[in-house]
Amino acid sequence: MKYISILIAILISATTLSAQSIVGKWKSIDDETGKPKSVVEIFEKNGKVYGKIIKLFREPSEEQDPVCDKCDDDRKGKKILGMEIIRDMEKDGSEWEDGTIMDPKKGTVYDCKLWLEGGNLKVRGYVLFIYRTQTWLPYKE
Repeated sequence: MKYISILIAILISATTLSAQSIVGKWKSIDDETGKPKSVVEIFEKNGKVYGKIIKLFREPSEEQDPVCDKCDDDRKGKKILGMEIIRDMEKDGSEWEDGTIMDPKKGTVYDCKLWLEGGNLKVRGYVLFIYRTQTWLPYKE
């Protein structure tokens, strides 16, 4: 009986882990300052995952409703708040990849990979073999 209880607990844990989703709200943290930068809402559309900025954490001296003046694509001149910065991510096992992420501060678009680790979202932007990985935290209002 003891072994059956342990087996059931393991199966429940495995099911819970595989059912975790990246869909939701995530707080991005600035790599340089360690301060919260934004809240990104990740959502699924037509079997792919996208992410848009729904909140900015700005200093009083900063522009509170900035536009992406450095963007080169369809986002050029658009407001950063509400902007779709993650596009076309496809699920591959426990990761999402083959999409892009855009840094509105620089206007640069990178290849992207997303995965869950310890309840946090790992976000990797890369070009060829050069990459940077951020840890985004779950956001609750």
